[in-house]
Amino acid sequence: MSKVLVESSIPHQRAYNTGPFPLVLTPGPDLDHLDLSLLTQSIKAQKPWLDSLLHKAGAILLRGFPVNTASDFNDVVEAFDFEELPYIGGAAPRNKVVGRIFTANEAPPDQRIEFHHEMAQVSVVPSKLFFFCEVEPGSGGETPIALSHVIYERMKEKYPEFVQQLEDRGLIYIRRLADQDDLSSVLGRGWKSTFLTDDKTTAEKRAAQVGTRLEWTESGVNSIMGPIAGIRYDEGRQRKVWFNSIVLFHSNWKDKGMNDAEKTVSFGNGEALPEDIVEDCLKILHEECVAFPWQKGDVLLIDNWAVLHSRRPYTPPRNILASLCK
Repeated sequence: MSKVLVESSIPHQRAYNTGPFPLVLTPGPDLDHLDLSLLTQSIKAQKPWLDSLLHKAGAILLRGFPVNTASDFNDVVEAFDFEELPYIGGAAPRNKVVGRIFTANEAPPDQRIEFHHEMAQVSVVPSKLFFFCEVEPGSGGETPIALSHVIYERMKEKYPEFVQQLEDRGLIYIRRLADQDDLSSVLGRGWKSTFLTDDKTTAEKRAAQVGTRLEWTESGVNSIMGPIAGIRYDEGRQRKVWFNSIVLFHSNWKDKGMNDAEKTVSFGNGEALPEDIVEDCLKILHEECVAFPWQKGDVLLIDNWAVLHSRRPYTPPRNILASLCK
């Protein structure tokens, strides 16, 4: 019987002692026929194998399969049978598309979205992320990925005192949220869509469930997240990971005058982060990352405990969809 899912390679992979990153799966060369149903059946039948691959590699790219629409992507996500995680507490402006699928960050194409673990600023985070390329970028628009334990090890080797302070103090993330989404900003989600309600009391309850405190102001609300760990321990792999969004929150992202990027993240005691070290951390992330050009139909599965991701600026069109799992 011909295999549907076969390990393959792309030029942009990196080699680590855990193997290629990301791991790439393509259709078997001897298949007489391949449709979406055969793909989803194979995912269901080989789920333990796929789980083991993800555990080892941290990210899996499915390439060359007949995944053409948001509905097709939803079927693929469902086939993996991970429980859905509602997007409560996240900072990126997104829109629901179909089923468990929503748009990736809808910030303007000229803006770079720096490296982060998804929702690292709150206490309830997804364990898995899916991305799907429905429309290839005109140019650019890659979603670079980096192994978090590698970043931790490099930062600890170069800045042991800073890393120890991060472990001891944790982080506080503070964003001022408007009522509505600011689509000009990579972190422009308004409080109503952040907490999926237009009721302030309900918003406060949902915020508390993800470790966030709200302080209401005339122009919106201050969202105070933390203190929360900036370094976490990946129990499944028994190693420490660079589980934070420091470079994303600290980078030169813009909004409509609501926030000063350099003041949106600090040590857990309120002390400012050393700007030169944060900038060097970003340099290390760019050195270690893999950035493959998207192809239509690509599905990228990321273990959020193992891998940070980002987005490069692009020339439209580009349509990348996403799904979050517990």
